[in-house]
Amino acid sequence: MCGRPHLRRTRQTARGSRKAVIGSAGAFAAAALIAGAVSAPAAQADASRSGSSTADLQARGAAIAAAKAAKAGIDWKDCPADWGLAKPIQCGWVSVPLDYMKPNGKQIKLAVDRIGNTGTKGERQGSLVYNPGGPGGSGMRFPTRVTTKNPIYAKMAKAYDFVGFDPRGVGHSAPISCVDPQEYVKAPKADPVPDSEADKLAQRKLAKEYADGCYEKSGEMLPQMTTPNTARDLDVTRAALGEKKLNYLGVSYGTYLGAVYGTLFPGHVRRMIVDSVVNPAKDNIWYQANLNQDIAFEGRWKDWQDWVAKNDATYHLGNTRAKVQQQWETLRAAAKKNPIGGVVGPAELIAFFQSAPYYDSAWVPTAQVWSKYVAGDTQALVDAAAPDMSDTAGNASAENGNAVYTAVECADAKWPTSWSKWDKDNTALHKQYPFMTWANAWMNLPCATWKTKQQTPLDVKTGKGLPQVLIVQSTRDAATPYEGAVELHKRFKGSRLITEKGAGSHGVTGLTNPCINDRVDSYLLTGKTDGKDVTCAPHATPKP
Repeated sequence: MCGRPHLRRTRQTARGSRKAVIGSAGAFAAAALIAGAVSAPAAQADASRSGSSTADLQARGAAIAAAKAAKAGIDWKDCPADWGLAKPIQCGWVSVPLDYMKPNGKQIKLAVDRIGNTGTKGERQGSLVYNPGGPGGSGMRFPTRVTTKNPIYAKMAKAYDFVGFDPRGVGHSAPISCVDPQEYVKAPKADPVPDSEADKLAQRKLAKEYADGCYEKSGEMLPQMTTPNTARDLDVTRAALGEKKLNYLGVSYGTYLGAVYGTLFPGHVRRMIVDSVVNPAKDNIWYQANLNQDIAFEGRWKDWQDWVAKNDATYHLGNTRAKVQQQWETLRAAAKKNPIGGVVGPAELIAFFQSAPYYDSAWVPTAQVWSKYVAGDTQALVDAAAPDMSDTAGNASAENGNAVYTAVECADAKWPTSWSKWDKDNTALHKQYPFMTWANAWMNLPCATWKTKQQTPLDVKTGKGLPQVLIVQSTRDAATPYEGAVELHKRFKGSRLITEKGAGSHGVTGLTNPCINDRVDSYLLTGKTDGKDVTCAPHATPKP
């Protein structure tokens, strides 16, 4: 699982979303294949020669697609009314091959949007393309950071057009689906923590049915739903924007997308910021990444409990972590015995409460809802944690996000197919890290019975022409543990790491911390970084 809006949504949340923060890494350096450097017919002829590797053929396919996109450009217009993106934001489409081995075969259209830089023509440095994470998150709201006058982005908005996009399979970009959205969000779901072998069997059956549903509803897309393909799409989008090189900001899974892009297209990068980093090591993608999350979530859950306890005068949930935990166990047991409002059981509670270890911005609202419940107001918790069956558009979006999350993680890497391995690993972890372990296991279990080909993750590394990449990470991040930033820092030679020590909110660049904000601005505006890695004090803790 991974990041959410800043980044991305949450895992099997009551509303059916999940948070996912991850991605897969691509490792064939196609630096020489700049869009237009290869004429399409010649490249096509080469591609048909026997003996070329898959990576060679995909690189040629990407070059052909980028050359076409550079020629076509993007026909920018006012956004469709139901997209919720008002003028001056504009929308358009970029055509990409479904399969880069067949660049002239079936095409899919990717939705993109933009807002022009707010500074002068002379101040403009091109487009800044954003991915918020997931897999399955939409970047289409990125330009609204300008229209809402978010001060954190004011300086970079002077220099850059802000460009968002729906990755393949997401939102308006050839969306995929695995189940009926209304069924997907229905509550209450079974308690993720199994009491018996029968409970495990029931969850295994649900996971297999979900994997089968993905194949039935979206089978043609599934083999192509890989992070390397999304990175190729990103390069075609760069070409369509008329940019020789890419300026990129990726958060959560967007960091893995950036790592794969930087590996496949090192010579096409101008500036790249990755924030809250997925560990790109091949053996981490994706099974191990999810196990590591379970451990990190437990740590951040405890951080939040400590804060709740410190503010007991406001929330009345216990003045020590142990008392707050006891309150949680009491709530969980009550919801298991008799779902709150008939719809909020343990699964829905986890989906709601996991926002607090994800994002500091959720600390206060989550504590407030819980405090009201303990004081006798159950409706606040039902409103917060239960699905809204009347919100069909929101439910469809949640189901689509989950479908893409699953499809990308299952396609990117080979997953264990032995149930005994899943059972052993998650049973052991649950003993020490019970908050998220089983919920995360069931969310990912469809990958054990996935019906289409699973790839080998790319070896993320530095290729010719890769410029200095800026890496930003907090030490207590739950969704993308700190070790991921350290690993990418090692792999991208010359990169600079900014560490926010003692903090753990997922998605650091969107928070107010001048030590970080000023350096991000400086890098994007001048290309300059500090002479060595930097450690920043944490941003301000939320006030009750």
